[in-house]
Amino acid sequence: MRGTTRGTVLFLSGLIVGAGLMVSVAAQGTMNTGLRLNHVGIAVPNFQETLDFYEKVMGYHVAYRFPPPADGREATAFIQISRDTFIELAQAAAGASASITHLGVGADNLATTVARLKRNGATNATDPRVSENSGSVLANVTDPAGIRTELNEQPPESLMSKAIASWK
Repeated sequence: MRGTTRGTVLFLSGLIVGAGLMVSVAAQGTMNTGLRLNHVGIAVPNFQETLDFYEKVMGYHVAYRFPPPADGREATAFIQISRDTFIELAQAAAGASASITHLGVGADNLATTVARLKRNGATNATDPRVSENSGSVLANVTDPAGIRTELNEQPPESLMSKAIASWK
């Protein structure tokens, strides 16, 4: 009888601990539901050389480009790595070295995501706006180290949404 009681107590303890872990894991999963790494923005001194590397060496393709800026730099190019993952390639300012400019995080519902970030204490999260170049809905938040995350939602008419849909 003593072994049966001990076994029952262990079984019930396991159920309680397991249930607590399930609630904890489920809560963690819901906080970032609908978010995924979408792109990394980089600025490079030699735009064409870097673009050639990604196309010819890595085998990626340019999904779309923005019109060139008025300052004479190359137009920003979005290089598609996989169906849902891109590199945003821009020419660095004169004399600047290569750098990662931002992380792009895709969101299923950007307004809800920004509201959650603000509730959680992000005092510098911007309100969503539509990009005139791409049709993406964008917002930004910067972490304490100064690293910017560009949050983006892709409506069906956005250039990125079209690139994703046409992925083969």
